[in-house]
Amino acid sequence: MGQTNLEKHRRYITSAYLLMFLALFTVITAVLAYWLARKVAVVDDAEVWIHAQALWIMRNAVIFLILAAFAGLWFIPLIFFYWDSMIWVKACTVAGVVFSAIAWLFLLNVWFQGFSKYMQKKAVF
Repeated sequence: MGQTNLEKHRRYITSAYLLMFLALFTVITAVLAYWLARKVAVVDDAEVWIHAQALWIMRNAVIFLILAAFAGLWFIPLIFFYWDSMIWVKACTVAGVVFSAIAWLFLLNVWFQGFSKYMQKKAVF
């Protein structure tokens, strides 16, 4: 593999980790992180540790998007009812906040794990 390909793959993974961190604030950047990591994952001649990093980002971006979608479902009753109108609306909102916190903490944890291994140039799995 040429040196230019390695540098290009490292730039993609670095950008994907940056977007993965920004996904803590908006979900759209998780999709962009997945897309950049996929560009490295489908290449046959990538180094093993950088290929593992790409798969790590892809896997955890998908898991985060699923967790975020599940957390978002709990906020649907707020569209139809006021916050103080019924007790079950409060319960759904609290459950949505809890599941959102779980998704956020999950992404923060895997970002720390993956980025620390990336800085050491090791496979993350």
